[in-house]
Amino acid sequence: MTTADGTIHVRLARPEDADAVEALDSSFTTSTVYRAAISEDGFTLREVPVDPPLTKVFPEEEPDGGDDDPDCPVFLAVDADGALAGFVAVSYGSWNRRLTIWNIAVTPEHRGRGVGRALMSRAEEFARERRAGQIWLEVTNVNAPAIHAYRRMGFSLCGLDTSLYEFTPAAGEYALYMSKLCP
Repeated sequence: MTTADGTIHVRLARPEDADAVEALDSSFTTSTVYRAAISEDGFTLREVPVDPPLTKVFPEEEPDGGDDDPDCPVFLAVDADGALAGFVAVSYGSWNRRLTIWNIAVTPEHRGRGVGRALMSRAEEFARERRAGQIWLEVTNVNAPAIHAYRRMGFSLCGLDTSLYEFTPAAGEYALYMSKLCP
């Protein structure tokens, strides 16, 4: 696949790729975040500016033991020089025919150049192979750049959890759930 910055090859991760995936910089800076107005009957979201801009650095995650499960693959985007440009980790639930995007990240130097779209396209291909009915993901309300990208890729808001991050370093943020029908 050719992206705005050259050729990107998307492939299945191998065990020797684990260190590069773990070291990938998934931090971001944004000048807007989403705030929820919650009422008895639901909620509305509003994008609001933040000044100074917010920089988010995600903490290291603990291993979940699912890395070797063939139904929970990790796909890598590798640039023409062989450097890791990004990755997407997915899983498929046959009981509800849902493909879950567990994690997707693109290196700062490759953002805005189609790498995320290439990774999401590979995730969608995997979803079609499994006959998934929908694709689902969770994103923090402060990651406005990702929310914008997901919307451009056809995802719609389908839920909110104000307590998911409560006892984590992200306390005060909340989870937005987005989904789309599998093409």
